[in-house]
Parts: sequence; structure tokens; C-alpha cells
Amino acid sequence: MAEMEHDLVIRGGTIVDGSGEPKFVGDVAIDGEWISAVGHVPGRGRREVDATGLIVTPGFTDIHTHYDGQLIWSEYLVPSSNHGVTTVVTGNCGIGFAPCRPTDHAKLIELMEGVEDIPEPVTSAGLDWSWETFPEFMDAAERRGHDIDYAVMVPHSALRVYVMGDRAIRHEAANADDLARMKALMAEALEAGAAGIGTSRAYVHKSTSGELVPTYDVGEEELHVLAEAMKEAGRGVFQMIPAVTGEPPVGDFDIMRRISERSGRPITFTSAQSSRDPYEYRKLMEALGQANDSGAKMIAQMFPRPIGLMIGLSATANPFCMTAAWREIEDLPLAEKVARMREPEMREQLLHGDNLDPKHPLFPFARNFGQIFPLDPDRPDYEPDPATSMQALADAAGVPVEDYMYDQLLADEGRNLMICALGNFVLYNLDHVLEMLNDPNVVVGLGDGGAHYGMVCDASFTTTAMTHWVRDRKSTRFSVEQMVKTLARNPAEVFGLDDRGLLQPGYRAHVNVIDHERLRLFRPEIVNDLPGGGRRLHQRAEGYVMTVVNGKVIRENDEPVAGELPGRLLRGPQAPQAELAQAAE
Repeated sequence: MAEMEHDLVIRGGTIVDGSGEPKFVGDVAIDGEWISAVGHVPGRGRREVDATGLIVTPGFTDIHTHYDGQLIWSEYLVPSSNHGVTTVVTGNCGIGFAPCRPTDHAKLIELMEGVEDIPEPVTSAGLDWSWETFPEFMDAAERRGHDIDYAVMVPHSALRVYVMGDRAIRHEAANADDLARMKALMAEALEAGAAGIGTSRAYVHKSTSGELVPTYDVGEEELHVLAEAMKEAGRGVFQMIPAVTGEPPVGDFDIMRRISERSGRPITFTSAQSSRDPYEYRKLMEALGQANDSGAKMIAQMFPRPIGLMIGLSATANPFCMTAAWREIEDLPLAEKVARMREPEMREQLLHGDNLDPKHPLFPFARNFGQIFPLDPDRPDYEPDPATSMQALADAAGVPVEDYMYDQLLADEGRNLMICALGNFVLYNLDHVLEMLNDPNVVVGLGDGGAHYGMVCDASFTTTAMTHWVRDRKSTRFSVEQMVKTLARNPAEVFGLDDRGLLQPGYRAHVNVIDHERLRLFRPEIVNDLPGGGRRLHQRAEGYVMTVVNGKVIRENDEPVAGELPGRLLRGPQAPQAELAQAAE
């Protein structure tokens, strides 16, 4: 019998290698955690996979997630790993659980619940608080095995509360001692391998008590001090949710530019199509080009479909969730809730009752009926026809939109879910996505995996990108080569994760084998698998034949492989195998 020369060989697939170069038919050989050969592989593998008729891609990277808590209580970073994602970055928006003194646990839980819709009972049941400092948090996450790789950023709000206590909650300015302490803790985290720092200046980011996040209005000098720590360390990315107010192209653009110019470190920030000017993104791309040509390193993140608020009786938001009558029934089991809503008296109270102050700043959007669309259970459409909005359908039926929406919520025994396009869908199309993702200063991001458990289910965007944007869209599309590079290589490079995103010898064995003709998304659904019996939105896909992380098959035929948890904490930038060998000499 011939000696087996490789651990795994994927044979005869259509290789889309992540470089953007034309696809080709060939083999991929894997040995240990690395790709060892691509093209024609004569040697045999201990396991051989026939990929004829399938596409073979690098694993995808999502640089905007919130798995800070899920890293502690779960081995599986889902939904992301269900959708070909093999690397995530967490700690975004400045919200997280470290550093944190024991006396401040409740403060950070309240922030996470308000900003990211992770309920207090879930975090209270799921976090063991076996850390205080950020390096200790990294160690705690690393003690639990995970299915995919992850990098962690320091959350600015947590850092500020750790240094300043209640003064941070009260939005007091940091004094010289505060700044020195924050810089020292930032340096300590970078030395331990933190990927950078995340912060937020968005007015929609509030705790459950309605307080703006501690970082909302910090002085610019505080941001420079944190960036200076990264400059001195020679590593780290500054992530920011900028203010949504201010002059175009985006609030805080000049602040972000100065941070990058002074520190020499990359800064990445969220962007979306603006309702005040649907073409304002072109000003952003022009300003980005000018800034980066002048020495800044600024990268905008944008989402490749509408930023979606899920609407339903089991979700957190619906058009009637601000009424006093809803408060009476919101905690009932679904079947009881549906039964009460079918009572004529309750229907009248929900339809015509007084609205209370919203518990969450996104709740009023649940009444934006012209931007709420149905989702087919088997093939949800994320670029829907405007004629299918709740407002348009109600008008066509000749009934008040509130009544129409009420009946839609009761469909499928209350399990029906709809999507409200919060952003990126101002003109009822996604044409701007083509322009933005073709810009060298824009990357895809904002999957938000691990957060908004009852409100948002966007971590599946990679599957949307590979289906809608490559195969199904009726108008202009991306080539599969473009999209794979967009999902795999480009975002990895932002964080210096240079060992992945390419199917080439000497790169990490992060691989997807995809039946592209069969690939599809299902409508999000509610599952109850969080600590303390908490519920979350989950979304399945079909067509991921195999996902490989660090040489191990973690998913096969859309199901996890039991016992395979090869994911690693990425401590700092990552280099390809050849560079590691050269550095070791």
C-alpha cells in the first residue's frame, strides 16, 4: 500500500483561492494546521475528499462580532461558524466584560444588555467572572476550546469604568492620572495579544437604564492616548462606531483621521447608506481616498445587505411592543401570547393603546411599515421588492397597516418573523454595495454575531454574499473570485491576520468546501440554548459540505463534527508559515 503523504486532500474542486485571481480546478493538500500544496497533488491523503463540482474557498473572516460572553460559556461561535466563517474579531463597539472589578459586574452586564441585547439572566448564568484584568479574560476564554479562531479587542467602556468607576458612567472627563492608567492597561493588553481597542460614540448605544455608553462623549485626547499605546507597541487596530451626526461624509471623520495620522495605526469604522442623503457614501469614499493617500490608514466597514431588525412575537421588537397592553403579555409563553392576542379586547388595546417610552432606542423602527418585509422560510430575500413591504401589502389589501401587521404577527402560530431594514436600503435596492465593496478602502463587516440575540440575525451575511451577490441577483453581481476575496482575505488583512484568507501553500488550513448550486439560507428562527434558558435568533444554511479550521474538519454537511474544537485565540498579528520559519532562524 502506498504511503499516505498528507493528512487531508480535497480533490478536484473548483478552487477560488481568495486572491481574486481566476478560479481553477485542482486539489488542496493539508498537513497539520497548514496548507501544504495547491493544484495537482500526486500524493495521497489519510483522508480524501471528492470535491468534483464543488467550490473550494478559504475560510471567511468577520471582523465585527460580539462573542465576548459566548467565548466564556460556549465552544461554538454560532451563527458565524454555520456560514463558512472560520475567524472572528470580538470586543467591538467598546462593550465587553474586561477589565472589570468584582464590584462592577452589574454595570458591564447592564451595558451589554442595553447596547447588544444580551439579557442579564443570560450573562449572569453564563459568566463565571474568573478574571479581572483583560489578559486574565483572554486566558479564561482560551481555557475553553472553540470551533473557530478568534481575536479580541479591549472594550473602551469597560476599560474606562475599570479606571474611573462611576465617574465614567457620569461621563466625566478623564484626568491625567486616568489617562496614564488607561494607557498602561492598554499596553498590558497589547502585550498579551489584544487585537486593538473598540469604542463607540453612537447615541443609540445606551444601557438598560437609558444612560449613554461611557465612551459616547470622551475627549479626543483620550482616544489619542489609547492609540499612542498601540503606536508604541507597534500593533493594534482602533475600531470605532462614529457619531451619526455631524458633517458628511460621516460624523467624527476628522477625529478618526487625526487618530490614524498621529498614531500610524489603522482605524476601522462602521458606515452605511444615509437616509439624509442616499448618495453620501460617495463623499465618504472620496474622503477616505484622500486621507489614505496622505498617510492615514482608514478602513470603512459596510454590510452587504439591509441592516435588519427582526420583527416577531418571539423577537424583542414588534410594532406593539411599546404599548402598556404588550407589557402585560410580553413574558408569556408564545402559545399563551398568541391566544391572548386573538382576544378582541386585547387586539383593541394593542392596536390603539397609548405608546410608552421605548425600552430600547430601536423599538420605534418597528413601526416603520414601509421598511418591514416578509421573509420566506426557505429562501428569505434580503433585497426585497418595495411592493412587498407591509405598508404596500396593506394598501393593496385595502386595510389599515396596523391591522395587516397584527395578523402577520399571528401567522404560523406566532412564529412568523419579518425584517425591518434599519439601514442600507434607503432606495429599496443594494446598488451602493457594489460601489462600496469595490473601493479599496472599504471592507465587509458588521455581522454582529453573539449580540442582539432577540433583535438582529446578521451573522449569516457571508451566505447571502455567496448566494444573492454571486448567483441569484437579477441585476449586477460580483464574480465568485471577487466575493471570496472580499469575505476571506480583505477583512483578515485589516487586523494583520496575514496567515489566512488564501488557499496557498504555507497559509492556515482554513477551508470551505461549498455546493454553490445548492447553497441557501433559511429564515431566522428562535432557539432556546443560551445559559439560563435564554433565547436567541439563529439561522441555518444548507450547502456547506465541509469547513476546516487549522486542519481539522469542524463541520460536515451543515452539521458540527463532535469533539472537534481546533479554534485558537489569536494573540496579535499572524504570519504565514514561511515567515514564521524565517523569524525562528
